[in-house]
Amino acid sequence: MRLCILLLAFLSPIFTFAQVDSSYAALLDSSWKEPSKESQAYHEYRFKSTTPPYGLAKVKSLISKIKKNDDDGSEILSPKLYQGLSLREKFTYHMIHAESYDQNCGGEPPVQDEQTKIFANTADVFESEGESAIFWSDRQLNFFKNNRDSVMALIKESSQRSKHMGANYKQVVIDINAKEMIPFIIDMYNIDKKDHDLLTVLMILMKDNKYAPFEASASYKKLYGDDAMYSSYINFNSANEQLIIKRATDFYNGSKK
Repeated sequence: MRLCILLLAFLSPIFTFAQVDSSYAALLDSSWKEPSKESQAYHEYRFKSTTPPYGLAKVKSLISKIKKNDDDGSEILSPKLYQGLSLREKFTYHMIHAESYDQNCGGEPPVQDEQTKIFANTADVFESEGESAIFWSDRQLNFFKNNRDSVMALIKESSQRSKHMGANYKQVVIDINAKEMIPFIIDMYNIDKKDHDLLTVLMILMKDNKYAPFEASASYKKLYGDDAMYSSYINFNSANEQLIIKRATDFYNGSKK
């Protein structure tokens, strides 16, 4: 989406929309390259969400009966049925179903060697469908924030069971600024040191809380500085891995004082 916005910004205003679409398609064609099998496998792993077990069959049944709103494309469970869910069932509902839709620009070329990168941002929670982007509604975001302690506890419980913190769980941690979970995130990462997006979560928590040592670093400038883009990244290596974990640990210990 951001690539499309940049194209629109630089194209001359005298171009027609048809010309813009044609130019964007040409750019995609010229930059499209099939990633390696290793990169594709990591991409699938990175974008994988975690499905909570709490009332799962009941929640799936309710979701299957939701009718899409023809005006905005949203798929919202009725207030009556929603209020009939327990807190754990609501958690499951939100984790596997996004209520809101919005128009989205065309797709971007695939990332090459994804497994060798630590990105500035985590993987999108919900895959886009055509030109529609799927995302959590205000009601869903408010649930996460209003039940913050319970949500953190359920994320920990579910992640420990599956030994994986999915893209949906990571995004909630960011949305509720769950800096209390930093030790847990590090423990999850150390299980197999495979999920580099957990390192990204640590950096975003430091960024969002304006942690000065991180803001002064070269990594911050490259990932979140004035010239950074949504897709910016640093290389994954032992030095960067250890530095991120040390900074996050220092931030966590300092925030408890």
